[in-house]
Amino acid sequence: MAIGPTIPLTTIPWDDALFALLAGTMLLAAIAVVTLRDIIRCGLAMMVCFGALAGIYVMAGAPLVAATQVLVYIGAISVLVLFAIMLTQSKIGPTRLVFQTQAVAGAVVAIILAVVVLLAVGATDWSAIAERAHTDTAELARRLFGDWVLPFEVVGVLLLAAVVGGVFLAKRERSSPDEPGE
Repeated sequence: MAIGPTIPLTTIPWDDALFALLAGTMLLAAIAVVTLRDIIRCGLAMMVCFGALAGIYVMAGAPLVAATQVLVYIGAISVLVLFAIMLTQSKIGPTRLVFQTQAVAGAVVAIILAVVVLLAVGATDWSAIAERAHTDTAELARRLFGDWVLPFEVVGVLLLAAVVGGVFLAKRERSSPDEPGE
């Protein structure tokens, strides 16, 4: 049984509804990233945001970019950030974090950035970009692992160094002998 091109009893196409759901999820998760007080929950909200973006990439006809989004950003970057937070976070901290005291300045900058993005989107010739954007997976792989292999490997080594550095800092912080009460 086919479900049809629109949502039953409405004229809303399924694609539009799915896009609205993914975009809304992404926006709510992004707002949660910057407003939640618990940094672990912020990291998990960031993973939800990245997942919704991967869904939008699939809808845009870029499944390879969506798979890369899931593997690199959700599978590597987010997990790396969460491990770094868990390994280096101390239980003693200020009651009010620095970024929470700069909400007004952050809101002004966010509004300015939103206006600039809207002006750039409005001034872009999307039909010309759509004509140039069609490349196949084999061409993308050839460029990524041929022309750009060195930056690709440098990023991998940088991520490995960040993990090793985070573990080293966490181990050193826990075993410092000059702390009182030990």
